[in-house]
Amino acid sequence: MLKHIHIENFALIDSLDLDLNNELTMITGETGAGKSILLGALGLVQGKRADLSAVRDTTRKCVVEAQIDMAHLSLNELLESHDLDVEPICFLRREILPSGKSRAFINDTPVTLSTMSEVGNRLIDIHSQHQTLQLASDDFQIDVLQSFVNKLTENDKESASLLLKSFQTEWSQYSSLKSQLNKWIEEEQNLSKESDYNNFLLEELESAQLDNVDITALEQENEQLSNVEEIQLVLQEFQSLMEQDDNGLLDQLRLLKTRFSQISKYDPSFENANQRLNTTLLELEDLSEEMSRKADAVEADPARLEIINQRLNLVEQLLKKHHQEDVSGLIALRDELADKVFTTQSISKKIKQTKAQLEVAHQSLVQLGDKIHQQRVQQAALLEKEVLVTIKQLGMPDALFKVNIEKTNSFNHYGMDEVEFRFTANKGTTLLPLNKAASGGELSRLMLAIKSLLSNYKNLPTIIFDEIDTGVSGAIAEKMAIIMQQMSVSLQVITITHLPQIASAGNDHLVVRKAVKNEQTISNIYRLTKEERVEEIAQMLSGGKISDAARENARVLLQ
Repeated sequence: MLKHIHIENFALIDSLDLDLNNELTMITGETGAGKSILLGALGLVQGKRADLSAVRDTTRKCVVEAQIDMAHLSLNELLESHDLDVEPICFLRREILPSGKSRAFINDTPVTLSTMSEVGNRLIDIHSQHQTLQLASDDFQIDVLQSFVNKLTENDKESASLLLKSFQTEWSQYSSLKSQLNKWIEEEQNLSKESDYNNFLLEELESAQLDNVDITALEQENEQLSNVEEIQLVLQEFQSLMEQDDNGLLDQLRLLKTRFSQISKYDPSFENANQRLNTTLLELEDLSEEMSRKADAVEADPARLEIINQRLNLVEQLLKKHHQEDVSGLIALRDELADKVFTTQSISKKIKQTKAQLEVAHQSLVQLGDKIHQQRVQQAALLEKEVLVTIKQLGMPDALFKVNIEKTNSFNHYGMDEVEFRFTANKGTTLLPLNKAASGGELSRLMLAIKSLLSNYKNLPTIIFDEIDTGVSGAIAEKMAIIMQQMSVSLQVITITHLPQIASAGNDHLVVRKAVKNEQTISNIYRLTKEERVEEIAQMLSGGKISDAARENARVLLQ
């Protein structure tokens, strides 16, 4: 319920603090006194756009704050979803700065206007002839039907609220799966444009067997095989010099070593020379044996040379083609291409799996949607009957009201149904959609009938009726007043009215008056005492000078 309103520097209001009770409150006042200003201020805390022209004194800021007891509305999840503190009393505050900048706060936390609108409209429902357009909204109509069915099936094993909650949970999961599937399909399409080329490049790099390539060794072997004749010639010359019959280098060194051994006893330096000759001889004998083995191993191999040249040429081509500096770069590229090919294959597998999951989820949603549809069809006639009972009381005895429910093949937040209310106020006329079937006054009364019905089946926020009694009088006005009284048992109802029959039905009565102070017009709201209410109702009855008869009639109405 709306507990307190603070308005500062807004339109004709300089400063206002207003406490409200939780029953039926009536607001009256002469035309132009400023009743609509109160609604304009509350519109700001519902997230409506701010207009600097509505600021009374543009040298200081305008502030509108509403304190709302939200204990019975179960909005904790909504506040938490916006990272807002959850308190028993919710504070909505809107500020318009002299610069024209607007700021919005919920429980002292800055919020966007969209967040304030979402929360504010769940806490305060302002209903005027303009808001009757909501009655023609598809979402509003299906919400009315669902709330009605929820109440009637609340004790069933498969209650409507439980079925719808299950449907919404599964639909959310289904939507997430579908969104993920679309992303994977898009990614697969993007990858498929390069897939064939990537596969070609990968096969080319894999066939090169790059992990086993030693470029240095291949180039060395290529040099040897390309110059085998020259190598063989040099090795033959070496062997000839080393081991020529009786005159080879090794034989001559052996002879020298023997001669130095003979004279080494004459001089220590000869012994040293002998040792050095021995070392040299051993090294040359070892070198001779090594080169002998090398000479035996070196032979022409044109086939092997061709293989090596092909291998080196392939690697060189790949390096140039892929702009890499060495084999390790080619290996890294090959692994990257392998990852892309694997990703493409993996995505294809995921797409297949997700499609299968979506098929199962789709079947489950269809089954739930069918159950929800059947429940609504079964209870729709009772909703029609209850709405008509109230409508006939409000001066439309020939009215007809029909709830049309069509099951579709698509899913939405409310299941698979499209719901349309059809109405006619006149006998012998065709039932039509609400936006084509009723005048503004008829829609207002129909909305009142539906809201009063909803108040029995759903926790509603504070509702403010703004002159929905326009165009009615007498007995119909009294019926409207009774309906408002019945509604106020379960929720806070505030009504702005020009009719004494309705104004007298309230538990609390506020009057809006304007006055001139310091050459400026100021509007204010006053709470009336019992006797002041008599005078206000009498004034509304007489329309001019208040007579004793008008006062007596006012007292009768207030009984």
